[in-house]
Amino acid sequence: MTFALGGLISTSTITNAAEIDRPALAPMTINAADNASARTLVPSVFPTLVPEILTAPKPVPATFSSLDAAVAAHAVGEAGNEEALRCLATTVYFESKGEPLAGQLAVAHVVLNRARSGRFASDVCGVVKQRGQFSFVRRGVLPAVDAVNRMYRTAEAVAKVALASSWKSPAPNALFFNGRKVGLPGRLTKVALIGNHIFYR
Repeated sequence: MTFALGGLISTSTITNAAEIDRPALAPMTINAADNASARTLVPSVFPTLVPEILTAPKPVPATFSSLDAAVAAHAVGEAGNEEALRCLATTVYFESKGEPLAGQLAVAHVVLNRARSGRFASDVCGVVKQRGQFSFVRRGVLPAVDAVNRMYRTAEAVAKVALASSWKSPAPNALFFNGRKVGLPGRLTKVALIGNHIFYR
């Protein structure tokens, strides 16, 4: 602001400088030429520009003919949030490797449902690392997995499908799961039986 005022004073004509010395009560006369030049010093008002990220339409998830096709399509390419992908893929791998793809996807959606529920941590890694929830997590640390392991790569693709909402969960709104032979205490509603897991909400 200081530089802008300085620029206005330095570009004023001698006539304007003389008028500044006049007594405050003396009427000031401004001819049309002076008024026109004064108008040119007023900065233009530009319209507010809305960032493109706010105006761009949200991407629509791709449609697939089957869950197999969705997993195959997500087997390549990067994910938006690499840390969330790692946490979710590791959970799918340790909790459901060897299960049918539908069972693996249901496990991934349990984590996502928990993050949205308000009853658990609010992000994927927070849910996975929450104390006492997943037995493969030790003191909040995920075990290392060989990234080229075939079963892990499948788990990673399933996690990408879940994160991209590319296929609906076969266990809608499930927040819990366990093995068929393991009883789950409490009043929970059974949602689905997939492979060797029962899913509840």
